[in-house]
Amino acid sequence: MTDTNTPALQLQGIVKTFPGVRALDGVDFDVRPGEVHALLGENGAGKSTLMKVLAGMYQPNEGRILIGGQPVQISNPIEAKAQGVVLIHQELSLVPEMSAAENIYLGELPRKGMGRVNWKELYARSNAILERLKCRFRAEVTVANLSIANQQMVEIARALTVDARVVVFDEPTASLTDAEKVVLFDIINDLKSQGVGIVYISHRMDEIFTLSDRITVLRDGQYRGTLTTAETDEDAVTRLMIGRSLDLSRNEAAPDFGKTMLEVRNLSCAPLFEDVSFTVREGEVVGFYGLVGAGRTEIAETLFGLRTPDSGQVFIDGQEVTIASAQDAIGLGISLVPENRKEQGLVLQMNCRDNMTLPQVHNLRAGPFLSNGAELAIFDKYRDKLEIKTPSWKQTAGVLSGGNQQKIVIGKWLSMQPRVLIVDEPTRGIDVGSKSEIHQLLRDLASQGYAVIVISSEMPEVLRVSDRIVAMYHGRVMREFEIDDVTEDSLVQAISGIKASEPA
Repeated sequence: MTDTNTPALQLQGIVKTFPGVRALDGVDFDVRPGEVHALLGENGAGKSTLMKVLAGMYQPNEGRILIGGQPVQISNPIEAKAQGVVLIHQELSLVPEMSAAENIYLGELPRKGMGRVNWKELYARSNAILERLKCRFRAEVTVANLSIANQQMVEIARALTVDARVVVFDEPTASLTDAEKVVLFDIINDLKSQGVGIVYISHRMDEIFTLSDRITVLRDGQYRGTLTTAETDEDAVTRLMIGRSLDLSRNEAAPDFGKTMLEVRNLSCAPLFEDVSFTVREGEVVGFYGLVGAGRTEIAETLFGLRTPDSGQVFIDGQEVTIASAQDAIGLGISLVPENRKEQGLVLQMNCRDNMTLPQVHNLRAGPFLSNGAELAIFDKYRDKLEIKTPSWKQTAGVLSGGNQQKIVIGKWLSMQPRVLIVDEPTRGIDVGSKSEIHQLLRDLASQGYAVIVISSEMPEVLRVSDRIVAMYHGRVMREFEIDDVTEDSLVQAISGIKASEPA
């Protein structure tokens, strides 16, 4: 019988400093057996640092860790696992060249005589775990050949190989489909029923209030409080996180827009999308909403010259254009802020200034060299315009918060003076405070005359920022809504493939 009175895990007075930064300042945190304890905070609040201390990836300067009431020293992830602590990373930590099975049991491969790997047992064990997770791929497949969502499921499968006391889920649903999320939530509830303590880190409030029993909030590396989930609400949690309430009201459509800047007629790129038509006017935000696989990102990539359509027409400012490459798109005034900012939008090891000016370095030369003055002028302009928080242009982009990284990517493409700005999943992996800033930024850009397309998997987001919404299902436009006519029910019906009559 699990002793629910003794916490499965306690972190007491944890201090962690880096040169010039006190990342954790005396943080307390605990999780009980059979409990889901959510850990929240803005990007940079200290959540991931605290969990890396728990996992032995960082050593604390002060404080102690107790497992089952007993003080322990955790010097590395192997020791953490031996103590029954499993961390499922937000950033995938898989070996792409190895099979799913080898990744699941990495460091603990079953052996037979002469130390040889028992491949039959390895695959049998791994496939049993993948079946439990309702995965549609086999353990023998090479990880590099899996989608990001399936790679995330391999990461989660690791947690099911040990008799865990505590499992930490760090943004586990960022890459998962709705069906995969349901499976994950079932697994979490199953672990909970077995007395496992769950630490759940997410920026998605609906998940937090669905899964968790308690919520602890960090801000600026300090403990700000613990709330019982059933006795609080999103506004109270947000106030703890950012020190203020957020305006979460829905966007009200602007009464007037400028001329049609982008028109798409009957665009097709089989089998990804078919017969897609829509327009975007100056000063307007058009939201694209649909389930994973609906074709939204693929349309954006086609408009940016990364895919070749089978048929259809594209018009910019009334003139038909041909877009055969990204260079063509940029020349026509189309910019794309991609879905995955860390892999597609930034060079993480490069400084902020160089990231922002990367698409136009050929225009910033003074003789054979780059003009530092011209580069700094661009960086300073968009740092101020977008309120990017960084101590210097020399700061490496990889150490910025998710919200500031996204602003760097947006600034990079705004500096190209686009007429059409496409933003794919603008707030993925970003905390609620930064989300609000990005939403306001998109509205401000529209008010300045940009034609903006926002692709989002989050209904509250697409409702908040859009003037019109294009609902997609399996590569087709099901319906287009004016913001004043849309309801959550009608939007869900449209993205589920259910045709509905147009509003009167």
